[in-house]
Amino acid sequence: MTAIKNATLVMRDHLIPEAVLFMEDGIITGFGEMRNTPIPEGCEIIDAQGLYVGPGLVDIHNHAGGGHWFYDEPELAAQFNLQHGTTSVLATLYFNMNSQQLVEQAKCVQAAMKKPEGCNIAGFYMEAPYMNPKFGADRENNPWKGPICKDEYQPVIDQVGTDAKVWVLAPERENILQFVLDARKNNPTVRFSVGHSEASPQQIEALIPYGLCIGTHHTNATGDLPKYPECRGVCVDETVNYNNNIYAEMICDSRGIHVDPYMQRLIRKVKGEDKLVLISDSCVFDGPIPDGYEGVTDLCFDFEGEIAGSKLTLEVACRNMMKHTGASIVDVFRYASLNPAKAVGFADRGEIREGLRADLVICDHQMNIKSVILKGEVKL
Repeated sequence: MTAIKNATLVMRDHLIPEAVLFMEDGIITGFGEMRNTPIPEGCEIIDAQGLYVGPGLVDIHNHAGGGHWFYDEPELAAQFNLQHGTTSVLATLYFNMNSQQLVEQAKCVQAAMKKPEGCNIAGFYMEAPYMNPKFGADRENNPWKGPICKDEYQPVIDQVGTDAKVWVLAPERENILQFVLDARKNNPTVRFSVGHSEASPQQIEALIPYGLCIGTHHTNATGDLPKYPECRGVCVDETVNYNNNIYAEMICDSRGIHVDPYMQRLIRKVKGEDKLVLISDSCVFDGPIPDGYEGVTDLCFDFEGEIAGSKLTLEVACRNMMKHTGASIVDVFRYASLNPAKAVGFADRGEIREGLRADLVICDHQMNIKSVILKGEVKL
């Protein structure tokens, strides 16, 4: 048994200062205030020195890490993210690749998942294949502009299998339900997300019974459907805000460029504490920095000069969220651990609770990561 002492435990809705936490065989076995919770003899001791101990971060939307694409160098991307506190990451594949390329990319990641270096890769977030070509980076190279075709998408579904935890799609695509039903055959519990889309509320809500419960990078790469030139329409963002059962992903960069800080505060107010999910959307696009973005260091741009994801890690996104919205450390751990775990169906992680995986981070009040523990083993 291992005991982490002198810790301030970050629970789902409160703190436990001067606490101790026990873990054994990769599982959290108990915790409490040190004054009331004696440490058994023979325990291996980790001294948190008064720092915060929270659940490991869960990044459900991440293409890369440290300049390495998951589809190309998955072990390096995984280890980079692990060192920054992300104990569970969904490797994200993108819709600028054709069917054969997506299959090969998936094979590469799946091979890494079986290695110690890929131990924190928990599956796929499939930001492919069927979204709206009008909305998204590298749109000129999109090979999925034509009609939805089972012969093209089925090899991808078959390869990712139950490793696909989320499929992003544009509900306005003709015959999208055919794809949804075939994806569910391989994984009946898979989640769907609306993204890179200009779907109407009705088109989005029609897919909720089939598992649509996430809004991909909320307020980014979505369209508008104005009824009249002088009036604001309702589209993807409004639908995500309105539906209580849809999680809203948010990219929280340092300047509030993906999501304006005022919008971040509004989303937090509208979605509440349980349906907001922080993501990194980390990428390796290296296009030219357009005018007006000089000095911005945590965004990526494609070769057309459009924003194409970020260079964030999730603990930095948490720090930015605290800065932009006044959220507490308890809040950001919920947004970056518990909520994303629940969004994709990971019932064994995401908070400090007896019986859950001992995926933990030790950090200071600004989310600077000091130590990372995965399944009870110290990784940093």
